[in-house]
Amino acid sequence: MSEFDLVIRGGTVVNASDTVKADVGVRDGRIVALGEALGAGAKELDASGKLVMPGGVDSHCHIDQPSSTGGRNAETFETATRSAACGGTTSVVCFAPQQKGVNLSEGVAAYHERAKSACIDYSFHIVINDPNDEVIGQDLPKLIGEGHRSIKLFMTYASNRVDDGQILRILEVARRNEALVCVHAENHDAIMFMTEKLLAAGHNGTKYHAWCKPALVEREATYRMIALAELMDQPIQIFHVTCGEAAEEIRRAQQRGLKIFAETCPQYFVLTEEDLDRDAREGAKYLCSPAPRTKAEQEALWDYVKSGTLGNVTSDHAPYNIGDPDGKFWAGDNAPFSSIANGVPGLETRMPILFHEGVVKGRIDLQEFVAITSTNAAKLFGLHPQKGAIAVGADADIVVWDAEKKTTISQDILHHATDYTPYEGMQVTGWPAATVARGSVVWKDGEDFCEPGFGKFLAREPYDYIKPRGIFPTLFNPVSGTVSE
Repeated sequence: MSEFDLVIRGGTVVNASDTVKADVGVRDGRIVALGEALGAGAKELDASGKLVMPGGVDSHCHIDQPSSTGGRNAETFETATRSAACGGTTSVVCFAPQQKGVNLSEGVAAYHERAKSACIDYSFHIVINDPNDEVIGQDLPKLIGEGHRSIKLFMTYASNRVDDGQILRILEVARRNEALVCVHAENHDAIMFMTEKLLAAGHNGTKYHAWCKPALVEREATYRMIALAELMDQPIQIFHVTCGEAAEEIRRAQQRGLKIFAETCPQYFVLTEEDLDRDAREGAKYLCSPAPRTKAEQEALWDYVKSGTLGNVTSDHAPYNIGDPDGKFWAGDNAPFSSIANGVPGLETRMPILFHEGVVKGRIDLQEFVAITSTNAAKLFGLHPQKGAIAVGADADIVVWDAEKKTTISQDILHHATDYTPYEGMQVTGWPAATVARGSVVWKDGEDFCEPGFGKFLAREPYDYIKPRGIFPTLFNPVSGTVSE
């Protein structure tokens, strides 16, 4: 009888904290042994000459949800999570969106039904678009208590945005009930003002998407959100930071001891505003929000990753088909930039692009790569040490990584349901040789073995990482209503 269900043998194990040569023994979906010359496994993976790392945790991806700007996601949970697994990701945190006028709890329940086809484990951020008294007073505390311990807020988009007063109410609920608040930070009124002026001047092309969303609208909203969070002593994460201006506001807050976390995305390392300067059909492939910036901003972002200001790199996978009437061009083939669905696909390519741009090009080391693709997200969203680590007791979510494999990214080799990739023709070094999800091999040597329905919902209990500091900027505590002496 075999000692283990699976042994990953002969590889170099890389965690965010250390690197060691070791075999990995798996039993009942969990890691039960790390060491040299482990006993036989019922199944074995030869990892000789390869890296053995925690499976990726992608904590920002849109799956099977309508867009706030029109259109509909191209992916089901089955197709999106399959592509994630093929790219080395073994857990996702995606969005259960509220539609205006729709009961929040009912919307989340419906999203749970959609997710039953997932191939890997998943959790949800609750999107609040309609923060009425019932949502704030009843639904949200209930859902947080059921394990949905992160909330997503939009400071822009007409159908999604919440104003500062609503944000403060939601921050209070999150603080009382031990949840993290995540934010899309851009100044809505400034964007709409610029959009109207551009369209009135006849500037309709996709390149003008970047013009209506300059870095300053991100910087202003980031600072304002930090101020509101500080007022309520509530930890937050700023989503998809694209520029040094916003990152500097975050670093200043962190240096003052505030629990302000932040992420960026691969598209902001490899795409620029110049990619939008194409005819509508091509330019739409690169249209996402916030908009891509400049090459100088790309290097600035790497500096903020290296310093730890941006601790997490996610895909912001937001897939819309170019050729689908309900996709990118839901408003018609001649739609202006303001009516083209925002977002790019990227679940499967996130880790290869980051490895190439980060590790291969010498910007970060292997341990930092593991931190920004897996461990930090697992800690931030209450999944660690179950996820994000190769350690005894952790789930056997593992990627065996071929650091030497050269691949040209193309639509033909990807497993998503989207009809294009914005990274077509990009050459990268480093690709997953095998992916293991809770002890099951779901990808190996170019073949996927994903099973729809294998993924489980990850309910999250309260956790210390996001506990408030207990410090308010005034003597008055707005949560308890008490005055400090």
